[in-house]
Amino acid sequence: MAIDPKLLADLDARREKNFNSGTPEKVAARHAKGQYTARERVSALIQDGTFLEMGAHAQHNCHEFGMEKKDIPADGVITGTGYVDNRPVAVFAQDFLTSGGTLGSVHARKICDVLEMALKNGTPVVGMNDSGGARIQEGVESLSGYGNVFFRNVQLSGVVPQIALILGPCAGGAAYSPALCDFLIMTRKNASMFICGPEVIKAVTGQQVTLDEIGSAKAHGSVSGNIHFIAEDDADAIRIAKELLSYLPSNNLVDPPHDVSKPVTVGEDTSLRDLIPESAKEGFDIYQVIARLVDGGKYLESQKDWAKNIVTCFARVDGVCVGIIANQPAHMAGALDIDASDKAARFIRFCNCFNLPLVNLVDVPGFMPGVQQERGGIIRHGAKMLFAYAAATVPKITLILRKAYGGAYLAMCSKDMGADLVWAWPTAEIAVMGAEGAVKVLYKKEITEADDPKATEKRLIAEYKEKFASPYQAAGHSMITDVIDPAVTRQTLSLALRNLLGKRDPRPAKKHGNIPL
Repeated sequence: MAIDPKLLADLDARREKNFNSGTPEKVAARHAKGQYTARERVSALIQDGTFLEMGAHAQHNCHEFGMEKKDIPADGVITGTGYVDNRPVAVFAQDFLTSGGTLGSVHARKICDVLEMALKNGTPVVGMNDSGGARIQEGVESLSGYGNVFFRNVQLSGVVPQIALILGPCAGGAAYSPALCDFLIMTRKNASMFICGPEVIKAVTGQQVTLDEIGSAKAHGSVSGNIHFIAEDDADAIRIAKELLSYLPSNNLVDPPHDVSKPVTVGEDTSLRDLIPESAKEGFDIYQVIARLVDGGKYLESQKDWAKNIVTCFARVDGVCVGIIANQPAHMAGALDIDASDKAARFIRFCNCFNLPLVNLVDVPGFMPGVQQERGGIIRHGAKMLFAYAAATVPKITLILRKAYGGAYLAMCSKDMGADLVWAWPTAEIAVMGAEGAVKVLYKKEITEADDPKATEKRLIAEYKEKFASPYQAAGHSMITDVIDPAVTRQTLSLALRNLLGKRDPRPAKKHGNIPL
């Protein structure tokens, strides 16, 4: 029996109604600002013909405050699954052109359904946030909806990658779902994220602030550290999300998308020998080292503008996907402070969740001294790095380029903290503190009483470096694997990664460790 054409016509009419939100004028206005509609965002992310929508005909449950006759297509959020680069992902996109993308109970249920689908199937989640917040007309039901979403964000954490795109307003409690995700991508314009807006802050505290100061991508990318990537517009945000996914496994039970068919690099890169300045006090740009170690000099940096004294990025080394943590001598001499510790620890734990080997590039003079750092809890924050490295069971490879002093030497994943392999360049100095400071403490009297104090101090510094800070001394005590010529670093790193891909590291049975937060 054939389907009644009237039923098919009715289905088409309903689909047409649900698929079109916002007037042509409003859509054109969004396009002029570099913003897509919700469905356009999904189409830009998902491969053509692969999107399987869930809940296209969903409608709100509110029958009060004039909402009983209000039509909200798809209840203000597009949800479903599809493919990105031939791999399945789960996606939701809030529709600001439909009732401001506000969240009510059905809206939240749709998001929860797609999150649960991702959990069952082991697929990454990409959430596109563009919402006016809780649907006030639904009262506490909206709050309950947020709670249900947050709970599932936590359930998915460490099981599948979660990527949040902030493409419009994201205020109040709505900001916490992205904050519970692994990575946040925010557009430079048109987007905002905050708990309390300028008006509330002024009313409660009397402080006069602008939205840009507290809620813009610039503020979150360089001051608060709440986001990981700044995009120029919607298209750029989706491009970053796709690139990020290309380094990640679909879930915690599978390997990252390594390409081990690529041959291991053989040969020397003599340019690496020229990167370290003669003076230990002179900075250099760690990006120059990273670019020479990774495939095509290409890497994807996370939180580029926050805590610049440490670099965290994804890359490939002869086809093997890795997470890189590197001190940046060009900024604050590469010293570790509160923000750098938080940034690194979070990145380390993400890589460990999803089986990404860790490569650590070390040139660190120590933890940043100062009253503000001490009172701010540098002990607690620095301990996060120690905990993260020690708890990580993925392959861990450390390369000491130059300085590695004191507790920061340990915090950058020394052999004692679980590094599988540790190499040092001949320029490396591994010690409790710098030679100059150590000599002044140990030989103060001898220097003061010498006929030529400056010459004596210089001689003692050279002797200290040879006896107590030399990489060969560390190698002699099995604290490092070997001292290598910088020219063979890429070859050495590539071989090490291939050898460690099958690593197994059983740990004591426990519910979870208690990281110092």
